[in-house]
Amino acid sequence: MDKLIHQFELGLFFWQVLLFVGLIFLLKKFAWKPILDAVNDREEGIKNALLSAENARKEMQNLQADNQRILQEARMERDNMLKDAREIKEKMIADSKTEAQAQGLQMIEQAKAAIESEKNAAMAELKLQVSTLSLSIAEKLLKEELSNKEAQTKLVEKMLGDVKLN
Repeated sequence: MDKLIHQFELGLFFWQVLLFVGLIFLLKKFAWKPILDAVNDREEGIKNALLSAENARKEMQNLQADNQRILQEARMERDNMLKDAREIKEKMIADSKTEAQAQGLQMIEQAKAAIESEKNAAMAELKLQVSTLSLSIAEKLLKEELSNKEAQTKLVEKMLGDVKLN
């Protein structure tokens, strides 16, 4: 190793520097630019991919928010429809009850009227039968009392006496 450090040759150094500079020049002219272009293209592609990923993430967030909003609206609409259905059902039940009560009251009134009519007809028939029976009894009694002349005279005198008193 001592030998390598102590032996410095100017010609060898010159050729090494010249080759190094030439290599740098060639690399700069032919390789450096394509390498930098590839690195820049790759960097640009990564930036675009990151931007696309960020945009996709934002779009996913927006879609999730929209989905949540649509789901919430659907739930609210379903709740409103169920509420309306319950109200309609309760109204129909109440209307049916009211109608049934009205029909029941009407039937009761009709029955009362029919009963009253039958009662009046029965009373009228009863009165007719009682009056007919009374007349036939009175007729039989009068026929029996007025069967002789003496009884007829007494009855006429009695009636005249009652008339004078009144």
